[in-house]
Amino acid sequence: MSLQAPEFFAELCLPFPDSTVVGNTYYATPVAGAPLRLRISFTGTIHADTYGGLRLAVVHAERGEIDAVALSFVDHGTFHRRDEARNTLVNSKRYGTFGTYHRPGKPPWEGAVTTGLRDAIEQYAAVWFPGTWAAPAMPRTTGLTAHKAPAPPVTRSGGRGR
Repeated sequence: MSLQAPEFFAELCLPFPDSTVVGNTYYATPVAGAPLRLRISFTGTIHADTYGGLRLAVVHAERGEIDAVALSFVDHGTFHRRDEARNTLVNSKRYGTFGTYHRPGKPPWEGAVTTGLRDAIEQYAAVWFPGTWAAPAMPRTTGLTAHKAPAPPVTRSGGRGR
């Protein structure tokens, strides 16, 4: 069964316009014309068809892989809510992982919260591709205005003051 990798990587909202997904791997050229590429793939576990994280690698066009790091789903809280809701035991093979077998019409990584992974990818990209990750715009909430809060009343204690 398919991992639905394009949908997973789309959920991460990675900011690299020159990117593609081939099979289960994401490839990006964060700096146009530069020889460095970013490759992100799923990492397997000791169990067949079960994935426990992502492997990020910086690949030079001529020299090959320069650096790599593994990001586990457990360390980044990706499936924490899902596993808590299902009472999945921490030491079980299903905790913090997903497999190729899933409910029809749902992605195999259903219940994933990708914020922690995205933050880790952003930190990694900032080292190898500085300036390529646009600073997120602060969300603006309409209708809120600043109000001055009244100062708390002064209370006098029984001791001497200066």
